Amino acid sequence: RPKMASGEVPEDANAHCPGTASEDAGKGNACAGCPNQQACATAPKGPDPDLDAIAQRMSRIKHKVLVLSGKGGVGKSTVSAQLAFALAAQGKEVGLLDIDICGPSIPKMLGLEGQEVHQSASGWSPVYVEDNLAVMSIGFMLPNPDEAVIWRGPRKNGLIKQFLRDVEWGELDYLVVDAPPGTSDEHITIAQCLGVTGSPADGAVIVTTPQEVSIIDVRKEINFCRKVGLPILGVVENMAGLALPAPALRFSYLPAAAVPGAGPQGGADTGNGHAEVDVTERVLELLRTQFHDLGQLTAHAEVFHASKGGAAHMCQDMGVALLGRLPLDPALSRAAELGQPVFAPLGAQQEGAKPGATSAAAVCAPALLAIVGKVVALVEQQRQSNGNGASQMQT
Repeated sequence: RPKMASGEVPEDANAHCPGTASEDAGKGNACAGCPNQQACATAPKGPDPDLDAIAQRMSRIKHKVLVLSGKGGVGKSTVSAQLAFALAAQGKEVGLLDIDICGPSIPKMLGLEGQEVHQSASGWSPVYVEDNLAVMSIGFMLPNPDEAVIWRGPRKNGLIKQFLRDVEWGELDYLVVDAPPGTSDEHITIAQCLGVTGSPADGAVIVTTPQEVSIIDVRKEINFCRKVGLPILGVVENMAGLALPAPALRFSYLPAAAVPGAGPQGGADTGNGHAEVDVTERVLELLRTQFHDLGQLTAHAEVFHASKGGAAHMCQDMGVALLGRLPLDPALSRAAELGQPVFAPLGAQQEGAKPGATSAAAVCAPALLAIVGKVVALVEQQRQSNGNGASQMQT
């Protein structure tokens, strides 16, 4: 595929290139000897017939937010799912579109495994979690959840366009799009399809983890957004340290005599192959002498080494906003496994919990809800700015 410098002209094109969308692409005299000649000559020409249909569907959706990352495994789908849950909890009409064709996680994280997509005269009907939260994913179309999707770019692009064109979302306040990691076909397709339909995306939420091995690729994602004209709402630093309520902690003690080379006696064998002693109850009892309600006491620890300052330094360096930091929280992992919002009472997340069971909120819930609040504020602010600009142009 030719690499574009600007518009539809490849970077390494000959002088007087007619552009890849021209009827003369690959055929005109100016194309002779160009390294892109064959690709341009065989590529489809003219306007994409799907764009008008996509524009009509998207015109009924007020806001579109893409969740992206240059790195896999950073919790992008978790952020997408919890963002959709939170928006729906605010009473908004929400759609969640999973365009991770080869690794669809959204059906699991929304508690919709085993559901199927139905087709009607108006298009594909999404699967509903609640009356105001609809979901679409290729995961609903696989005959077997273990089935591998082995598709090349054009076929994946075709399905994404079909999702945009044929899914009957109805009137939505927000469409959250969960994208795969990277900056390849799926990302180009969604950005271009939304960008040329007159109903562009409001922006991207970019997810990273603190360590540099993730930051390196997320910098590329930020540059991708800028090249395709996709506004960046901000960055979420996920897995930013470990946060646990004190009652969930386990403490063990390894006596000096149990350390190899420290003495001849060795430690007591606890049955797991380690000479250590479980002192959890003793430590918690000591903590209770200082803190009456241990449920309100949280322990924090850094897990990933942010060798170059993590997301905060990257955001400052690249001129983008840091929306917030989400800690590693077992409650968030449990919520994703059960397909539930993490900001619901934890008692509701326990398998087999009695109706009405309640408990303290998840440690990460305040940070998550603060991030959602910032996203909503930025999107609404951007909409008002665009509206004011349009009004001034009309006057």
